[in-house]
Amino acid sequence: MQRISATPSVQVKITLPAQLQHFVQEKADIYGLTVATYIKHLVLDDIKDSSMKTFPMSRKTEQVALQAIKDHKQGKTHEIRDVDEFLSSL
Repeated sequence: MQRISATPSVQVKITLPAQLQHFVQEKADIYGLTVATYIKHLVLDDIKDSSMKTFPMSRKTEQVALQAIKDHKQGKTHEIRDVDEFLSSL
């Protein structure tokens, strides 16, 4: 399953008939999940084979990215463990 992360989240409220909610709750309980998590997994399973629209990056952005990869491979980059510390050292 593909996991989507680092994207803004939104809260979705749904209304289910009582019988359907009871059925969904039972299914979620079988897997030890909350109803919300169970429904999220149902949605992810439903869209996993869908193709997400992608857009090509601009030539300039591609050049910057390729240079960054090259710099990293050449050891010209370093890890920043504490952003505040790094910014105060500038």
